[in-house]
Parts: sequence; structure tokens; C-alpha cells
Amino acid sequence: MSDPAHPIATPCVKLCIVDGQSGLCMGCYRTLSEVAGWSSLDDDARATIMAGLPSRRPRIRPEKLALFAGR
Repeated sequence: MSDPAHPIATPCVKLCIVDGQSGLCMGCYRTLSEVAGWSSLDDDARATIMAGLPSRRPRIRPEKLALFAGR
């Protein structure tokens, strides 16, 4: 018998706008390819990506992020 399905961990905050300059989602800081392939990654791969997301934030210009602050 297989394990019951468990929810997939995700950094998604439902603010899906890609910054053209950095190529990152302005809500979760993932690339489009990471977003598209997220469900096919294993838990370890997702955890590795999620651990690196905070360091990506500076790649998006602060004035762009300010437009969506508080959402």
C-alpha cells in the first residue's frame, strides 16, 4: 500500500508576477522553470530551492517590490 498523499511544500504567496529584469516571481522569488516544474520535484529539491529564495530578493529592484508590499 502506498503512503497517503501529503501536501507539497511551496513558497507561493499567490502574487504571481514575473520581474522581466531578474526573471523571478515577485511573490516567491522562483524562476518560471522552477514554478512550472515544482510539482515534479522531490521534497529535497524543493527544500533546497526554498532555502535559497531569501537571497534572491535583492535581484529585484526595491521600487518594484514596494508596489506590492502589504498584499
